[in-house]
Amino acid sequence: MSRAFNFSAGPATLPESVLLQAQSEMLEWNNAGASIVELSHRGPEFIQVAAEAERDLRTLMSIPDDYAVLFLQGGATAQQALIALNFANPGQTADYVVTGHWGKTALKQVKPYVSANVAANGEAGGFRDIPARAEWNLSADAAYVHYTANETIHGVEFRDVPDVGDVPLIADFSSSIAAEPVDVSKFGVIYAGAQKNLGPVGVSVVIIRRELLERAGQPRAEIFDYRAHVKGESMLNTPPTWNWYLAGLVFKWMLAEGGVAEFAKRNARKAELLYKTIDNSGGFYRNEVAAAVRSRMNVPFFLKDEALDKPFLKEAEAAGLISLKGHRALGGMRASIYNAMPEAGVQALASFMQDFQKRHG
Repeated sequence: MSRAFNFSAGPATLPESVLLQAQSEMLEWNNAGASIVELSHRGPEFIQVAAEAERDLRTLMSIPDDYAVLFLQGGATAQQALIALNFANPGQTADYVVTGHWGKTALKQVKPYVSANVAANGEAGGFRDIPARAEWNLSADAAYVHYTANETIHGVEFRDVPDVGDVPLIADFSSSIAAEPVDVSKFGVIYAGAQKNLGPVGVSVVIIRRELLERAGQPRAEIFDYRAHVKGESMLNTPPTWNWYLAGLVFKWMLAEGGVAEFAKRNARKAELLYKTIDNSGGFYRNEVAAAVRSRMNVPFFLKDEALDKPFLKEAEAAGLISLKGHRALGGMRASIYNAMPEAGVQALASFMQDFQKRHG
């Protein structure tokens, strides 16, 4: 067996050591006589797994005690709707900063529940830049301000946490969570689907400042109430135990590798190499995102001639470089280089791109 370098945007590559450990524990976990995926989520074995995962994530991200941590189903898109139900009163205004496809998705999910004010929108410029903070039209009485920290498809990323005053700041960190140190205390809520930087698809992480849980929000079923999930320790209903377990293994791997400070250094080197390869190609490759907001996690790029797209993908796959086709909304290519993508993978991609240009330029 030969594993390729997988540049998929999500579900994304996982650390090989994590997969090997999960493989070795698949039939039986910790002498329990069964796989962790077969054991009750109420039993002591999984309670241990869950507790360790939360503890490790708190350590990894330096999450303060006055924040609750949830591991939930439904993906980031479900959280986008739940945020409005839990933290805004019926008809109350909430501010949204839209910088790409997933910002638009977040806006779509909340329109039935809040009066959504689009405080800033980068769509007129093709989502190639982030509107300057001074240009944002924030509401005076907003329930919260929401933004997408990193746009997976369009490849723009906030490099600083925006200052929105005393209004709770809520951010979708799905494709950049734990990629570098972040001051959690600046946020009311951080949420992320795990399938990019934290683990497998099927579980989401939601980090909530506890005082926000005191808000009445809107009428909702218990299963849609974050307070109930906090009280039930993310086990109000049967959780995705295998996915939660795998995420926990990724947290342990990240801590052993040096934590988010170390990954920030690696991610900076990977992104610099890939963007340099694009920028030094003389136009054979191009990235259209403003340099100051280029994502370190998702690098979309285009070849000088669309006719070369299929040969590029075919030859890349033959070279052990897979999942480089761009999202259908944008076209071209996209290399997602999350924490689990080794630097060797980006080096291999850069070398291939240079060689492909020599042969097809």
